[in-house]
Amino acid sequence: MNPSIESPHNSPRPKDRALPRAVAAARVAEETRGTDVRVLDLHGLTELFDYFVLATGTSRRQLHAMADEIDLVLKKEMHDVRRGIEGYEEGRWIVLDYGDVVIHLFDAESREYWDLEQLWGDARRVPAADLEAAQ
Repeated sequence: MNPSIESPHNSPRPKDRALPRAVAAARVAEETRGTDVRVLDLHGLTELFDYFVLATGTSRRQLHAMADEIDLVLKKEMHDVRRGIEGYEEGRWIVLDYGDVVIHLFDAESREYWDLEQLWGDARRVPAADLEAAQ
């Protein structure tokens, strides 16, 4: 395959501006004790967004802390502004919308029920090495 041809399964593309923000969100989720943190590459699967970041928290309070810290870091370090938020009050599944990056923070029961990794099963899971390289 010609490496200059972009494919949804090549990792990561040189002009990918969304990956560093997805990586930053994943890093913050881990730093705030989120578990099972994943970054899914949705290039080629939808034109609506490029990455999902998924993380699980143990309580409503922890999910709020993750959401708040991700918002702060993306605003301060990445100069990005959240376009929308859903589920913050309920605290079982919080969705942070940054346009091309969408962050899903779940409690364990909601993550298992909605199973976004299965729903978006064709998405490439961004390997840890790619996440480290993008930082």
